[in-house]
Amino acid sequence: MTVRYYAAAQAAAGVAEEPLEAPDGASLADALEAALAVDRSQAPSGTGSGATIATRTTAPPLAEVLRRCTFLVNEIAAKDRSRVLEQGDVVDVLPPFAGG
Repeated sequence: MTVRYYAAAQAAAGVAEEPLEAPDGASLADALEAALAVDRSQAPSGTGSGATIATRTTAPPLAEVLRRCTFLVNEIAAKDRSRVLEQGDVVDVLPPFAGG
């Protein structure tokens, strides 16, 4: 599956998107746990600058951001974190946005 991060979630994750492996029958909650288990101590390959590292050091931890986020699975709102995901699903992580 692919997880795409936006705004504060992207800053906390240090990447805009990443592939994650999950076993058959994995839930959205399992996918989020897998995202939290990724080693984010190094800049992702191909960033080409230190901007990602600097942003990540000032961004809140990903776990903190995920607690406030809403999620889309294949562009449809997923309010239940026990929802089962399938191979090839795309999960969008959307933190609260200001304005309106």
